Amino acid sequence: MALPATVQWNGDARSGSLLLLDQTLLPARIETLEIRELDALIAAIRRLSVRGAPAIGVAGAYGCVLALRAGGGDAALQRLADARPTAVNLRWAVERVRNAAGGNPDKALAEARAIHEQDRATCQAIGRHGAPLLAGAAGVLTHCNAGALATAGTGTALAPMFAAHQQGMRFRVFADETRPLLQGARLTALELAEGGLDVTVLADNMAADVLRRGWVQAAIVGADRIARNGDTANKIGTYGVAVLCRAHNVPLYVAAPRSTFDASLADGSGIPIEQRNEDELRQFNGAQIVPKMAKVYNPAFDVTPASLIAGFITEDGVFRAAELAGWLAP
Repeated sequence: MALPATVQWNGDARSGSLLLLDQTLLPARIETLEIRELDALIAAIRRLSVRGAPAIGVAGAYGCVLALRAGGGDAALQRLADARPTAVNLRWAVERVRNAAGGNPDKALAEARAIHEQDRATCQAIGRHGAPLLAGAAGVLTHCNAGALATAGTGTALAPMFAAHQQGMRFRVFADETRPLLQGARLTALELAEGGLDVTVLADNMAADVLRRGWVQAAIVGADRIARNGDTANKIGTYGVAVLCRAHNVPLYVAAPRSTFDASLADGSGIPIEQRNEDELRQFNGAQIVPKMAKVYNPAFDVTPASLIAGFITEDGVFRAAELAGWLAP
């Protein structure tokens, strides 16, 4: 199954459009959305047609072109930046394009294309730096989706796996299904299988058993925002995976570009956590599975303390939490 680009701009700044692979339909159907208006992009971001912090950042960069050519000013750009509060890449990209464009759509498109190319190169570098961490591993665990569908390149968490596979390493990848929206089952499994890797999907509550059996020697996840001390917000359930990995002496690594690090936050307590629609939990395949009288708690992300993270795989190398402040310093 050949997938089109996750994010792509077609045409010039004045009349072109943003093309997004609609990830809500995968793996059953492959459809591309053509976005010409800012409101349509914001809606696509909120319903997760495009998702993953780096991919949202690239889409947001192109969204600035849509906003500026329609005469939208700072208010329109702020609405775009606020479309999803946890993933810092969106705000970072919008601010970068706004500062570079000075209200000019052509300059905005040029900067957006630069962000797009930078993300491709960053993914390659993350893969290169992360691959050696998988040497000798028979099994690797991941949670949610942080591959090409979440970026403009080969991914963040999946990039070291693809790079290691290309170098001849062979291992089994265990992909948590990632309830409630099943990004691991629908997206990660698709990407890994299409790439020729050996992938096994787990229900989220099976990870502990797999770790206990000794089938996993490393875990790699992505991130949506990382504080200066290394506390990391990622898809809900990541914190549980980190606790399980620590209990079984399996190193857990976070793979993320520099743009995902928020140096303005001293620790994870300041990371805003997006609350999703209750129906994502109340319903499954259109059928109601939660009684109406029961309450629902549906955060999109949780925060994993830096103390549970063995290292951060970035485009500049692998860092421990104690080294991040120096790396992030201006």
